[in-house]
Amino acid sequence: MDKKRVLAVVGPTASGKTKLAVALAKRFDGEVISADSMQIYRTMSIATAKPTEEEMEGVPHHLIDFLDPSQPFSVSDYVRLAREKIDEITGRGKLPVIAGGTGLYVDSLLNHVSFSEQRGDLALREALYEEAKKDNGETLYRYLCEIDPEAAKEIHPHNYVRLVRAVEVYRLTGKTLTQQKKESRLEPPPYHSCMVGLNFRDRQKLYDRINLRVDRMLEDGLVDEAQEVLSAADLKTAYNAIGYKELKPYFAGELPLADCIDKIKQESRRYAKRQLTWFRRNPQICWFFPDEFDTFDNVIKNSQKYVETFFNL
Repeated sequence: MDKKRVLAVVGPTASGKTKLAVALAKRFDGEVISADSMQIYRTMSIATAKPTEEEMEGVPHHLIDFLDPSQPFSVSDYVRLAREKIDEITGRGKLPVIAGGTGLYVDSLLNHVSFSEQRGDLALREALYEEAKKDNGETLYRYLCEIDPEAAKEIHPHNYVRLVRAVEVYRLTGKTLTQQKKESRLEPPPYHSCMVGLNFRDRQKLYDRINLRVDRMLEDGLVDEAQEVLSAADLKTAYNAIGYKELKPYFAGELPLADCIDKIKQESRRYAKRQLTWFRRNPQICWFFPDEFDTFDNVIKNSQKYVETFFNL
């Protein structure tokens, strides 16, 4: 049986993924499946840079804006839903286009990582969350470094969701997350995947784009959105969205707005760096660098040629 074709557009935040994914979807009769761990949440539109109707250009987008911010969401949840969407889209004779910067989501989906059916323990999870909050995750992260150093390398100490999940899995199963992932990769990937990546030769140009995006978010109403989200929801996974927690000191009267905005820009740049570190390990990705082209249209044209060659179209 032939494997289903899947196209993926990946890269750091503010690199132009949405524009490229839409252009490729229009060229190859596709539909976009988001691979962004924060765009899944309703009301969180500005901070997560959800594509607008205008930016979508009539191309259907999936797995965006469907979950309440108070709800937790895991990589296994994403893989299950994304597989369903791939089946639906290919069933309509169209090409699924995965687009986003959450590398764990993309790799788990395309590399056929299966997940343990072990149910979570809510009481244990809440206890681990409380432990993490006491010292900003430091004790829990040191524990993870001892039991599963490979997983610890890929998890930021302040990402409570992934940190807690990694420890929870070990406590419940006796197996580390790394061990479970290795065991899950026994079957070959189910998709014929073409991966296109966006990056910049000049890192400062990417950082300038990130800073400009944050400025535009402010103009679009980021502060009001952050206040609404933080006051209305008991955030779980959504707490990791950059642009909200950095504004908490401003709302508490502890820091001026300008300082908090600088922190958002700084955290966004750091996130972009982590994204690039993740994606660069993947030899399947064909990279395109917008700062090597006169216009972004030429980036689109060259990536279209690559996709045509890869899929023999």
